[in-house]
Amino acid sequence: MSKICQICDKKPLSGNNISHAHNKTRRRWLPNLRSVRVDQNGRTVRMRVCTTCIKQGRIRKAA
Repeated sequence: MSKICQICDKKPLSGNNISHAHNKTRRRWLPNLRSVRVDQNGRTVRMRVCTTCIKQGRIRKAA
């Protein structure tokens, strides 16, 4: 399953781990996704949403 927020399209970022000896290895920063039941057009749908979207109220959770 892809690690993309279905509301804001936030995706994993990439960069380097840098050790004390300055060795560089690739790493990824993953978005903090949660599986949430959402009211969408009068229907309940399960979506993968980042916690930022949940906190900002971009979705309305199903009861």
